[in-house]
Amino acid sequence: MLMIIIAIAMAGTLGSLTDWLFMGLLFHSAYNRHPEIWRPGIRDGADKVAIIWSSVLGYAISAAVVALCAIARVHGVLGGLEVGVLVWIAGPAVVLIVNGMFIKLDPKITFAHGLGYGARILMAGLAAGLALSLKT
Repeated sequence: MLMIIIAIAMAGTLGSLTDWLFMGLLFHSAYNRHPEIWRPGIRDGADKVAIIWSSVLGYAISAAVVALCAIARVHGVLGGLEVGVLVWIAGPAVVLIVNGMFIKLDPKITFAHGLGYGARILMAGLAAGLALSLKT
């Protein structure tokens, strides 16, 4: 159980760094292409509540992937990565692509967020696969 908790903590923390890299730094100028879509506090950098909640939810995503790997009886890194890819395709990838078709966002933002969620979920699958392989 300790290894699973460590996997969640590591994946959640590293995932926060990928959020910063892919969803904050990469293509940063593209966020201002359509400034009217952002809430005023977010756009101005004054509202930190959304950032805090996105970090908390990021840990929840990591925990869910680790739990799914445990339920699926993954016993290695490759299995964890396979679960991660399937989770990414079933969730964030589809939602981001569909939202990109209907919401006025720069395509670079959709691409960057897809990479960011993919990296987060793959790290969670990798951590879970490693933790579960050490457990057995």
